[in-house]
Amino acid sequence: MFQVIGGRSVRAARLLAPRTAVLVEAVRGRKSRGDPKAKSKEGRIKTPPPVDPVEIVVLRERFSEYQLIVKALQLEFKEEMLRKKYDEETGSLAEERMRQEVEEHRDLMEWNKEENRRLLKLRMQRLQKEHIEAERKEAEAALQREREQEEFIKEKEREILQLQEDAKNFITLENIDQRIEEALDNPKNYNFAIDKEGRVVTQTILK
Repeated sequence: MFQVIGGRSVRAARLLAPRTAVLVEAVRGRKSRGDPKAKSKEGRIKTPPPVDPVEIVVLRERFSEYQLIVKALQLEFKEEMLRKKYDEETGSLAEERMRQEVEEHRDLMEWNKEENRRLLKLRMQRLQKEHIEAERKEAEAALQREREQEEFIKEKEREILQLQEDAKNFITLENIDQRIEEALDNPKNYNFAIDKEGRVVTQTILK
């Protein structure tokens, strides 16, 4: 059998009750899961309270701002904790690491300057070679133009000499009578036939 107790006698009953007995404490105002619904609430329909749309928009904006602020604070605190933890773990090595970084930076800057000087020297040599090569090509081009000019002048001189040689046979006012007499003394007949190969046919073969 279960014994129901309540009030101030709970502790005393627990101390005085035998070990085999089971004590059940009575609780008022609570129903078990299997109890039916109260008759006074059988026809009750729950309706949510009315909500103002403007208020909802304002609350959502404020909640978004609140989330952003809380997230920023969390990140700030997390960064601060990580920084403190890093300082605690590497406090003895921080100065040594900083010194090594400074020395490494100095060495890299020296190497960079030396590399810049080396590349500048190579660039100056390359530019000098390109300048010499350009002068050589310009001299060759000038020499070639001079040769072509000389060849052109020689060709024109030959044409002038040939024209002067041909001018000796031109008909002028001084030798026009002589040329007419020579033409009358040596008549030429251009009324002749030629074959398919362009040869002059002086006599045809009768068939």
